[in-house]
Amino acid sequence: GIEALRPPRPARQDVRGEADPSLGRHAGGAVAHLLALHRDRANPGLDHPSRPGAMPHDAMASIGQAFILELCNEARRLGPERGGQHLARALAGDLGERVKDRSGLVKRGDRGIVFHRWGGCRPPETASQCAKVVVLRATKRRGRQMKDTMIGVDLAKNAFQLHGASMTGQVKFRKKLTRLQFLKFMAEQLPTVVVMEACGSASYWAREMVKFGHEVKLIAPQYVRPFVKRQKNDMADAEAIVIAAQRPEMRFVEPKSEDQQARAVMFRSRERLVHQRTELVNALRAVLYEYGHTIPLGIGQLKRIEALLDEPNSDLPALVREECRDMMAQIAEKTTRIEARTKRAAELAASADTAKRLQTMPGVGPLTALAVEAFAPDMTSFRRGRDFAAWLGLVPRQHSTGGKQRLGRVSKAGQADIRRLLIIGAMSRLNWLGRRTIPEGSWLARMAARKPRMLVAIALANKMARAIWAMLTKNEDYRDPAWAAAA
Repeated sequence: GIEALRPPRPARQDVRGEADPSLGRHAGGAVAHLLALHRDRANPGLDHPSRPGAMPHDAMASIGQAFILELCNEARRLGPERGGQHLARALAGDLGERVKDRSGLVKRGDRGIVFHRWGGCRPPETASQCAKVVVLRATKRRGRQMKDTMIGVDLAKNAFQLHGASMTGQVKFRKKLTRLQFLKFMAEQLPTVVVMEACGSASYWAREMVKFGHEVKLIAPQYVRPFVKRQKNDMADAEAIVIAAQRPEMRFVEPKSEDQQARAVMFRSRERLVHQRTELVNALRAVLYEYGHTIPLGIGQLKRIEALLDEPNSDLPALVREECRDMMAQIAEKTTRIEARTKRAAELAASADTAKRLQTMPGVGPLTALAVEAFAPDMTSFRRGRDFAAWLGLVPRQHSTGGKQRLGRVSKAGQADIRRLLIIGAMSRLNWLGRRTIPEGSWLARMAARKPRMLVAIALANKMARAIWAMLTKNEDYRDPAWAAAA
């Protein structure tokens, strides 16, 4: 009864057509099949007689007969053998590339089609094939990946220079795009490797590229500069970024998360207020120095300056006193804002597990813990603690040659804020230990007996950096070396 109600199935017809011998045995048959499909658009419901589930005919409309005929004419001029190979390459293109006619109707993910070389495996049901070429419906781009392509991006405020190249260095494209064009272009690309310099807005663009499925790598600008050829411009910079990224020994920078950048903004805001207050204090001391009053360094001397301004018998003119009091009011306002930021930093450090773990080490406070969280990369990116200390610039600069080791001052490379705070923490630790007895025979006692105090502080900061690496990689709190040895 059900079979009687089912409408009759239309008769199948052969839409393959005859192969063109002038195009070679394999490519000629593929093109004949494409042309026949194009001519048979009036019967969209028919299936292929020998390959069920063939490509729908409306997909063929977006390619156009003129585009295929143009390829055929070019192949005929090359002869049967070379022409067939040329046509197969033209239809197949690079794996995952888009075939596009002059009208621009074929788009990946729409009703267009994509040509691939057939490697002998069974094609999907929505495909047609010959001996060398398989024609299939365009699938979602997330399922594939351009493994042989790398895109270098030279970031800017408005204009972005792109350089696409294969892993062997062959140039594929060069483009200059605006911000919106850049986002649209990268959204249309298959997942690939995107390389940028670790400069302003690099972390933001890295997060945007990750949303599109791309793999992002950031390179420090000083590692890109040696690969720029002669003249420096946006195109040369983008090319140098790709060349540098393809070096096997290249070091990359980990993009920062939004939370890391938020903590960095708060930390920088406090540092900026401290610098502004220091500038006001120095300006106030300079004004008083012009009238014969010498004020020692330090923020603690403000009470002395205030007493000098309030003294009725002072030789300071009234206008100078007025300006000095205005600077004192600005200093008080900056101090209030600094204290608010410091309190906020302590709250953030108390709520984060990593920051609380770091504060178990003597000499590490909330600001140091916040700086490590905001600016330091994942500790697993360093092979050992010495590498983290070298990244902070707490190791000597080398001038070694001829097998002779020559060490100089500290390199001061890497993140300056963490390095400065660790040195300050080491100095406070030395001051605290100086009021007590340093255990005899310890490393610190031997260093303090024969080295300058500042050098000992830097050496102690180096050890603190190594201990931070060990604490974060092993997820352990600080253990005092003397207590560990006794245990």
